[in-house]
Amino acid sequence: MYVGIDTSKDFFDATGLEEEQVVLQTQYSNKTAGFEQLLISVKTCKMVIIEATGPYYLPLAMFLSRNNIPVSVVNPLIIKRFSQMKMSRAKTDKKDSFLIAQYGQIHKPSLWKAPANSIVKIKQLDTYMEGLAKRRQMALNQLHAFQSSGDVDDQLVKEIKEEVALFDIKISKIEKQIDKLIQKEHKDMATYLRSIPGIGPKSAYLMIIATNGFKDFENYKQVISYFGLAPRIYESGSSVRGSTKICKMGMSKVRKTLYMAARQAIRFNKACKELYDRLRAKGKSHRLALIAAVNKLIKQAFSIVKNKKMYNPEYCAVQ
Repeated sequence: MYVGIDTSKDFFDATGLEEEQVVLQTQYSNKTAGFEQLLISVKTCKMVIIEATGPYYLPLAMFLSRNNIPVSVVNPLIIKRFSQMKMSRAKTDKKDSFLIAQYGQIHKPSLWKAPANSIVKIKQLDTYMEGLAKRRQMALNQLHAFQSSGDVDDQLVKEIKEEVALFDIKISKIEKQIDKLIQKEHKDMATYLRSIPGIGPKSAYLMIIATNGFKDFENYKQVISYFGLAPRIYESGSSVRGSTKICKMGMSKVRKTLYMAARQAIRFNKACKELYDRLRAKGKSHRLALIAAVNKLIKQAFSIVKNKKMYNPEYCAVQ
């Protein structure tokens, strides 16, 4: 039996297939009690396939993994494409879980590996810090709007500035907590990554937590695809041709951070600079050349982490 699961904040829908027959179709609470109810039905299943919906899939995936149930976590865009291929128009939780089960039965995706506890903690801290940064920016935007009006109460300005300062303190505190966890659990890997010109503390820890310490990937091309940086060519027949674009399958925050890293890399990273300059000399756009530099950084990062070696400009230049 292949079991497809569509998760939401409070519930998840499960559909089990044996051949083409539906043998399980139930909704459970997305809490421990619901997990335990599901476990009774999936103890002998071949695989549970869960769509990676925000943060809601992770507790269930980790629970099943701890109980030795084969689990695969798939990108929602993959299920969307599969649904389009099947020409399915219905959009319900039950229908989604059925399609996820069908996808698992046909394609048999690779098994998911539960992230280390430290990875989960860092992800949570990073998400919380991102929320703090957004609220800080909202306060600054509000202050700017008030000041632009030309008439704003001095006490209000003081209170907003104090609020912004408080956010700064909280963000700094979270940054220190993340750094402490990185130094405790992933010190060597972070050191290797930060030896690459262009890779700073944030881009290093984001790559670590996004890839589960690079454990989930066999080669750097898989990492590039996972981050949504694989080029995709738009062509139709012999007359319709479009520009090369990246396939944006999630990971927007990681991409944004790596773009910033690449801007430094095309100045100080020998291999990235040479690649960027070569592409620009051929008439390629800044954006395309920058994406190529990002992918070069990922290739360097993957090689350095897997070989447990510090960055060597001469070695990396020929990779």
